[in-house]
Amino acid sequence: MEARQMAQDPRQAQEAPLAVATDLPPDQALAEIHRKLDALTTQVAFLTEEARQQRRRRQEWDELKDDLTPIINDIFRLSVRQLEEIESYVQIEDIFYLLKRLLRNTRNLEQMLDQLESLMDLWQDLSPLTREVFLTLMRRLEEMEQKGYFVFLQGGLEMVDRIVTSFTEEDVRQLADNIVLILRTIKEMTQPEIMQMMGQVAVTAREEEPTDTSLLHILRQLNDPAVRRGLSKTLLVLRSVGENAK
Repeated sequence: MEARQMAQDPRQAQEAPLAVATDLPPDQALAEIHRKLDALTTQVAFLTEEARQQRRRRQEWDELKDDLTPIINDIFRLSVRQLEEIESYVQIEDIFYLLKRLLRNTRNLEQMLDQLESLMDLWQDLSPLTREVFLTLMRRLEEMEQKGYFVFLQGGLEMVDRIVTSFTEEDVRQLADNIVLILRTIKEMTQPEIMQMMGQVAVTAREEEPTDTSLLHILRQLNDPAVRRGLSKTLLVLRSVGENAK
């Protein structure tokens, strides 16, 4: 403890060997001198170590300065050249103004970076799901292409294009005025019994050819109940057409 106090005050360490009591016995005086010499030696060792560390730090700083000086010079020269290229576009006041705006909006930039990090985390969480959805969509599109959906869609677009180019504005207006009547007519025409009857008529007209077309043969067919029902319906249709034609 005493050696540490002497190390903190070199003057005390230098004056301590001289401060020996003259009234002490020779043995005690000699022991006191040895003790103070030991303290002085400790202080000298401390100062020597401090000087060595100071020299090492100064040497490290000199080495760092020697290493950084060429880099700083290159950066300075590069900055000067780059500033010369943009001198006509940017003034030093603009740069300081931009720096001040960046400093004023530091919190906004921090919030923006936080949101960007949140978006990146969300993207990492959704990436597997997005990849699976994309693969499923590609498989479904491939199936639709194999089944001919796209060919049908292309044909439908061509059909719509022909319809659009074939009708005038007046035709479209008239179609809009009669769209309700057209839809009702289509609804009636698409009833199951009507569709079945029209299908049978089409099949009969396509597959069965009349073998005897004489008037007598036609009159004989009137004995067939099915022929009479068909003729009756035909007459009803003709009467309805005649009534609407008035």
